[in-house]
Amino acid sequence: MKEKLLILENGDSYKGYGFGADLEMSGEVVFNTGMTGYQEILSDLSYCGQIVTLTYPLIGNYGINRDDFESITPAIHGLIVKEIELEPSHWRSEESLHTLLEAKGIPGLAGIDTRKLTRLIREHGTLKGRICDINVDKEKVVKLLKNSEWMKDQVSKVSTKDPYHIPGKGKRVVLVDYGMKHGILHGLIERQCDVIVVPYNISAEEIMRLGPDGVLLSNGPGNPEDVPEAIEMIQQILGKTPIFGICLGHQLLSLACGATTSRLRFGHRGSNHPVREVSTGQIDITAQNHGYTVDLESLQSTELELTHVAVNDGTVEGIKHKNLPAFSVQYHPEASPGPHDANHLFDRFMKMINEQTKQPLHV
Repeated sequence: MKEKLLILENGDSYKGYGFGADLEMSGEVVFNTGMTGYQEILSDLSYCGQIVTLTYPLIGNYGINRDDFESITPAIHGLIVKEIELEPSHWRSEESLHTLLEAKGIPGLAGIDTRKLTRLIREHGTLKGRICDINVDKEKVVKLLKNSEWMKDQVSKVSTKDPYHIPGKGKRVVLVDYGMKHGILHGLIERQCDVIVVPYNISAEEIMRLGPDGVLLSNGPGNPEDVPEAIEMIQQILGKTPIFGICLGHQLLSLACGATTSRLRFGHRGSNHPVREVSTGQIDITAQNHGYTVDLESLQSTELELTHVAVNDGTVEGIKHKNLPAFSVQYHPEASPGPHDANHLFDRFMKMINEQTKQPLHV
């Protein structure tokens, strides 16, 4: 394997060896603390444009299988690991992590002290970086990274281009795809929902023409303020149909109701984040992947009520509308990968739909 470099915008560099695609690529360098689930992580479209550092030291040991993808075409810009296993051993394995990344055009970098890199990100915040050949001009790369802007069009890159239907015998749910994980689809299909998946820029009129019993706003990458058409659409369907938001969908619902969002220093990415429900005190261990948060103080001037908070840093993890059938969470109730403590939120959504279909909604 060829020697390669990770160069960061602050001038730091890390030498390792490449695997996957033999390409140079830039992105926002982030870290994920999950011990397992690398296949789901690399195929989670919320990582669009990012170079993902995995803190668990050995990656690739159970290979890649056909069932655990969260999207068909991964959108990460690179994967950084301490040690890569090129010859996996697991009964479900169909190929190695190396061959998958090679086929998908994604560069990997192994042999890096990922704990050191993670501490750097925690201290300085997320940084732009580039996986490069060993003989590049470092100063030129650093200058390029410093002068580049953060990506702003991730959602348009990963959302479905056309609506599609997944027939079911139950309630009709319109699922707005901002970078949807397949785990969300599984959660609705398990509840026999009739699902119509639609693009991120669909209008409120188009959604209501589909006759939804409820609307689910999916996860997705980037800054929620970069998707103004989604905020406008949500404002127009509020009160006309029940709404459930997940991750980016949570942030978009909050913005639509007058709250504000801001960028976190290094985000929440992992499968072991404790979240407390305000009303009961119950703690759920959750899967998370986001770099932005809803500002707690901004909820005071809205019709939104805080429902969940992060135990580690007190940030907003869930809200509900005080008068209309709408709620959202910052974490991933579908997990994939991660614990299933919060899977009951899909049942809460179905209960809300059942209650609202028995009475007229606000217009």
